[in-house]
Amino acid sequence: MTELLKIALPDGSVKEMPVGSTPADVAASIGPGLAKAALAARVDGELRDLTRPFDGDAQLALVTARDEADALELARHDYAHVLAEAVQSLWPGTQITFGPATDDGFYYDVKAPDSRDPFSMDDLPAIEEEMRRIIAADKPLRREVWSREDLIERWQSEGEVFKAEWAKELPEGEDLTVYWSGEDWLDMCRGPHLPSTGKLDPQAFKLMRVAGAYWRGDQKNAQLTRIYGTGWLNKKQLNEHLHRLEEAAKRDHRKLGREMDLFHLQEEAHGSVFWHPKGFRIWRELEAYMRRAIDAAGYREVKTPQVMDARQWEQSGHWGKYRENMFVIPDEVPNVEDEGPLVSESAAWMALKPMNCPAHVLIFRQGIKSYRDLPLRIYENGCCHRNEPHGALHGLMRVRQFTQDDAHIFCREDQIVDEVRKFCELADRIYRDFGFTYSVKLALRPEQRYGSDADWDKAEEELRQAVADAGMATEEYGWEELPGEGAFYAPKLEWHLTDAIGRTWQVGTIQSDRVLPERLDASYVGEDGEKHRPVMLHRAIFGSYERFIGILIEHNAGRLPLWLAPTQAVVATIVSDADDYANDVAAQLTAAGIRTETDLRNEKINYKVREHSHAKVPHLLVVGKREADEGTVAIRTLGEQQQKVLPLVEAIAMLKGEATPPDLR
Repeated sequence: MTELLKIALPDGSVKEMPVGSTPADVAASIGPGLAKAALAARVDGELRDLTRPFDGDAQLALVTARDEADALELARHDYAHVLAEAVQSLWPGTQITFGPATDDGFYYDVKAPDSRDPFSMDDLPAIEEEMRRIIAADKPLRREVWSREDLIERWQSEGEVFKAEWAKELPEGEDLTVYWSGEDWLDMCRGPHLPSTGKLDPQAFKLMRVAGAYWRGDQKNAQLTRIYGTGWLNKKQLNEHLHRLEEAAKRDHRKLGREMDLFHLQEEAHGSVFWHPKGFRIWRELEAYMRRAIDAAGYREVKTPQVMDARQWEQSGHWGKYRENMFVIPDEVPNVEDEGPLVSESAAWMALKPMNCPAHVLIFRQGIKSYRDLPLRIYENGCCHRNEPHGALHGLMRVRQFTQDDAHIFCREDQIVDEVRKFCELADRIYRDFGFTYSVKLALRPEQRYGSDADWDKAEEELRQAVADAGMATEEYGWEELPGEGAFYAPKLEWHLTDAIGRTWQVGTIQSDRVLPERLDASYVGEDGEKHRPVMLHRAIFGSYERFIGILIEHNAGRLPLWLAPTQAVVATIVSDADDYANDVAAQLTAAGIRTETDLRNEKINYKVREHSHAKVPHLLVVGKREADEGTVAIRTLGEQQQKVLPLVEAIAMLKGEATPPDLR
């Protein structure tokens, strides 16, 4: 009797299949519709090619376009391979390296042949056309396992020096797999892939841009060209994505920051922000808002040093694990002579703080703490520095100098759940005040971590319980657990904000840490008269002021709510006869707490309207001779077609109400 494999399906049924069968065979045995729709398979949870034979009895789930996450990952991976094949088809002698899928598409790093210049934007239309030809050819994508020697020999014979180098360094004993596209092109890849290039939609991708890249990310190595594309399952998804990109470009905080005269960045201070008066007004309003919130929640604000001795960072563990991201400073007077090194070999080292946590522990350690003193909530608008690579910097979103709304709660074990619940409720109020919806995620233990499994079990369960007690462990709040994504010292809750065009931003966090109090010897005297370690809850809501302001600008497309707008109203004249009245209106608005400017220029009113609309001024109060005679103002509100004429007293009351911060209404 022929041996049969037992293949269990998601509905509980079991298919008996001959040895050597594939998921594609199972799909065909169920029906031609499924056979056509199937893209890949999950075999015992592992994503595999449809045509890869089963190793034995297995659990099988067939992947179709309805399984969007898996289908998109596969499609984007295949678009990357088709891109590389197209480039080599058009320009023989091109060397290929790697081409992964990304969150919204794919890229491939390639080296142009010596006979031509590096690839540019001008080459993209031809590459797209060749990719569509390859897709239309419906070339089978076939997996093979090769020996290391054969694969290295193949790459070397074809002049693929990058692929040969990588193949030599893969672990001994590991299967080296290649994928053929038809019978004439292959690439080294773990897979999996779609059954054929024809499973891709030729109208659902677009090449977006090119950029310089270095082989293996090291600027000492050969320079390559990275070709980026976006890829989707169908043209509708592509069009929606391109529309989102167009909308995002309009909302780009760097562009709006210039137009609104909020801030600028320049090479003299890589990754640090030059805040202009209007931009810093937004900062000050956020800072005042957050201070009211933390004062009401029982936090005590502190200020800690920017520079601390390296020994402190060694003790905390940051010197060993984080030093590459720290700005290090010699603790000596530099050499001022023309000869000799700037710093001696015997210099002691200090560092600009990359985070506030160790300094807050040092404050906690001043004086003896009793169990009655806990919880102790220490807050700081703490300026930090992290040595981010130049290429990773991005406007306000990723900087080298930033200020955190940072706090650490030192508490007893029996206080953890209640403190985290209170933080969840505080964060909820704040995010809603800014008009955000959000989801809450629990990032669980990573593979490399400090602490025992028992401690991690306890910490993770405490955070789960706190979210449940706050009523947020629900689908409405997007509750989800993220295996392996916790910090090396603690699990953490994360708040993911959703902005006006559907993008998500991970902002707030709270982490339950039993490691740092141990490393820095923080203790309190318990009810039993013995010393105990406090648990340290690391928490932030904005994350950093810089990034949160960037998110706010993009979320609101520059049209900030009135209480945050740096200029809340401009009084503009139609005729010079109204100048005195305009100045009086501005004075009354200013006295009422409205941030007001005047525009008395000898320009047409339509020109003034366009200019102040472009600068995202919320309200333009237009006055002419009639308004001066009647004591009224004509209010043009940003984004509204119709203006309204109100007595000045009513206009002031309206603006004052709208300009009141949400927590004070």
